[in-house]
Amino acid sequence: MQTNKSFKGSVPNHIYPDRRQSMGSISMGSLEVRLAKNDCEIKAAQRLRYKVFYEEMGALPDHVLAKNELDADKHDQSADHLIVFDRHIPGSLCDGLSSAVVGTYRLLQTQHLGGQHSFYTAQEFDISKLLNFPGKIMELGRSCVDFNYRNTATLQLMWQGIASYIFCNDIDLMFGCASFPSPYPCKFRRSLDYLSTHHTAPAAICPRALPERYIDMNCKNAAPQDKTSAIQELPPLIKGYLRIGAQVGDGAVIDHQFNTTDVCIIVKTDDLPARYSAHYKRKFKNE
Repeated sequence: MQTNKSFKGSVPNHIYPDRRQSMGSISMGSLEVRLAKNDCEIKAAQRLRYKVFYEEMGALPDHVLAKNELDADKHDQSADHLIVFDRHIPGSLCDGLSSAVVGTYRLLQTQHLGGQHSFYTAQEFDISKLLNFPGKIMELGRSCVDFNYRNTATLQLMWQGIASYIFCNDIDLMFGCASFPSPYPCKFRRSLDYLSTHHTAPAAICPRALPERYIDMNCKNAAPQDKTSAIQELPPLIKGYLRIGAQVGDGAVIDHQFNTTDVCIIVKTDDLPARYSAHYKRKFKNE
């Protein structure tokens, strides 16, 4: 969910290439997760994003996006791109087999912004409290998985990749927009009320939807006592965030371009389940 600006040119060197290299890759069956290494692999991720967001979910592309069939914007040039690809698909990604990339996440650290841009989340939420957080922060965005690979195994592999990245880069807090699949928040009133009632972030780190876009998540007509139904109605990605200790900001936002209702997700690294933190803290301590 980003602005409609096309991606042009090659991807510049990142500030910490040694850190990127040390993350390595993780495999599970035929799938492998790692950071994109070059322009071709990033474009493969952008093509997957276009396929999922625009062709499948009905987002509204501008002329440039539609012509290139790439979901791309100004942040892509400097961000790290986590990709999951199927090694059983023959050929290399740069031979035009972009279908080999079946999952992606965009990982954007403060240093990637270079003082010229703000995080995407700032277009929807006041994130000043996060920007003042005493630690390293990272925005999670542009998450998508190919329809044929949308299963628990792929999502777990993606989260293993993210866990590896955050411990490799000493990230203290992650945040980003997570979406409900409709621009009509009334459809999700029970789930939004549940998130607001039970998972609102502490005031010190709680983003708030921008005043002109603020949608109250508390619903008088919701049934807060029916937690089971409210949880079941949550999108899989948001459920996944809650399982790793995520909290939400104050208020939701309608994204008309992407036909979604967005909430702001916040995850402190210290709150990650032990199965992630123990493994990767031990791994990087021994390297």
